[in-house]
Amino acid sequence: MSLPADHEQRLQRARHSLEGLAIGDALGEMLAYNCAAARERVGLGLMAGPWFHTDDTEMALSIYEVLQRFGHIDVDAVATAFAERFRRDPDRGYGAMARGILRQILAGKDWRIASANAFSGSGSMGNGGAMRAAPLGAYFADEPDEVIIEQAAKSAEVTHMHREGKAGAIAIALAAAMAWRMRGLPVEHAAKEMLRAVNERTPQGETSVGLARAGNLPFTTPPQTAGRLLGNGSGVTAPDTVPFCVWSAAKHLGDFREAMIATVTADGDCDTNCAIVGGIVALYTGIEAIPSEWREAREAFDFEVA
Repeated sequence: MSLPADHEQRLQRARHSLEGLAIGDALGEMLAYNCAAARERVGLGLMAGPWFHTDDTEMALSIYEVLQRFGHIDVDAVATAFAERFRRDPDRGYGAMARGILRQILAGKDWRIASANAFSGSGSMGNGGAMRAAPLGAYFADEPDEVIIEQAAKSAEVTHMHREGKAGAIAIALAAAMAWRMRGLPVEHAAKEMLRAVNERTPQGETSVGLARAGNLPFTTPPQTAGRLLGNGSGVTAPDTVPFCVWSAAKHLGDFREAMIATVTADGDCDTNCAIVGGIVALYTGIEAIPSEWREAREAFDFEVA
């Protein structure tokens, strides 16, 4: 097996996205209670670290580790990595359906069967495939969009076999790739181009319909209103989560701190929303734009611990 010649550069991009994702995940989890007061709470100063991260980061870490080993998504390796992380630390806020699938994998069932059987055989259309997709988009950012689409769909199907579950992962991976490609360009141009490109390339369905609405929603719209119009993740599905997250990432593409605060104030699935937005925005701003005290408070990734 040969890795891409620029493998280390790809991993560095993925790490940047992973950093933003993990910080967003932890912030969203902390601020979800009384999220309307998020701005005031951040202004007063947040708790000391380490900030606990949820299953969003745990599954993104598995994606990162598989890319590190293979240079592409090996679906069997992803399934094993997901299940092993769940076995080691099951109390990270995994949803009921994900827990059921991962337990079946640990018991020896083929992930293809476990994933396909979810929701009476329709497969999951949840937002779990999207929440972990930004580092993948970063890794493949210099590849054609067709490669990103294929790899994102593979990464999702281990737990989200429904076409909307895969569409959500595709949209977020594309948004992350676009954020990296357009760094250095004026933020107004980059934001509009991101929305246009993601909407154009996401497979047709409920998620893409929501993305089309997001593309027509003015950036002057308050985040609470945008969440009501586009969905804020309260339904925990890709169509109910991804359009708002792409819109919020685009609106705040040049300001990581504001992206987190505004995204939280929309309420809903706050940790997942902020994980998605953080994984995208960090690629445009660079991790240096993340407040240093937030980076220092982030819970260490297991491969960083000696």
